Amino acid sequence: MKSSITPNQIKQNNRKLIYQYIYQKKKVSQQDISYDLRLSRPTVTSNITALENEGLIHKDGQIDTEYVGRKAAAYSIVSDFRVSLGVEILKTEIKIIAVDLNGEKIDRMTFDIVYANEETYIQSVCHKILEFKNSLSISDEQILGIGFAMQALISPDKKTILYGKILGCTGLSIDSFVKYLPYPCSFIHDAESAAISEMWVSPTLKDAFYISISKHLGAAIIRDGKILEGKHGHSSTIEHITMEPQGCVCYCGKQGCMETLCSLEALLLNGETLEEFFLHLNQDDSAYRSRWNTFLRNLAKSINMLHLIYDTDFILGGYIAPYITEKDLDFLYEEIADMTPFPEVNDFILISKMPKHNITIGAALPYIQDFLSSY
Repeated sequence: MKSSITPNQIKQNNRKLIYQYIYQKKKVSQQDISYDLRLSRPTVTSNITALENEGLIHKDGQIDTEYVGRKAAAYSIVSDFRVSLGVEILKTEIKIIAVDLNGEKIDRMTFDIVYANEETYIQSVCHKILEFKNSLSISDEQILGIGFAMQALISPDKKTILYGKILGCTGLSIDSFVKYLPYPCSFIHDAESAAISEMWVSPTLKDAFYISISKHLGAAIIRDGKILEGKHGHSSTIEHITMEPQGCVCYCGKQGCMETLCSLEALLLNGETLEEFFLHLNQDDSAYRSRWNTFLRNLAKSINMLHLIYDTDFILGGYIAPYITEKDLDFLYEEIADMTPFPEVNDFILISKMPKHNITIGAALPYIQDFLSSY
């Protein structure tokens, strides 16, 4: 026999609808809520009062209406009612960011520390995280959790590093951090966190192949608005597809991986920065133009192969994203047209809409998303 919905369930559902409506609309009146959600004014008023008392929403000025009389009070969510932290662990530095319920940066810090698979390193990182948190004047209760973005493959439960050749962190457990931090913690692949950021700023994005081109190469497949994780934790590891069997040695030990052709390690000389490279390129230095064209050809070759497997949009992200121009996209399309066996429409290569702080923000966002889905 089908059970009926209880009055308490109806009340909870109305509360969730109202909170989500305020969240999405940013600034609304009770009249807006009542009209758009088809709820009675007493129902809206009682829920607004409850949400205010819990600190989830607050009065935020007034809203002009088309009706004669006093302006209506406006309501918005309290964006820092809950906060999430994202931490990116790199070989020689740590990046930390705090984001609010809107996914917006509250503050950010970086500090230099060389990775070491040692207890003292873990303690130092956790100390910096707590120091950063205390500087924000937020309570422990406000912290939803901490996402640690890693250049590594992560177990499906987000608790263990399955393969961490870049940092030498294979086997590292999230418990190593949890014992020093009073918050939920989890690992996330850095390319996956970047892709989550991309979906956050583009809510209509449902299917895409996200390619992160930074010091190292990474990728994430977005399918039906979610990250495709795979059975064994190594879905989308395009960086280790062999492109040139006799090519340069990859950090994985194999030769000619896509990593050796399409990462910044492949583009830049020792000690060279992206800013320096593109400064020379924009001055039309022939040597730099040659290096850039070679890089783009290798990228085109890689995209073409992947596009033949998965016919979807390709988003170019990572540190290189702000430097890619429409002219570069045209170059990629021309190269792909020479390689692909059938005609292609030049509409599937896109530039990331969120190239800045995307990894750290993306590491924090899953905790924000979980919180919002519960309201």
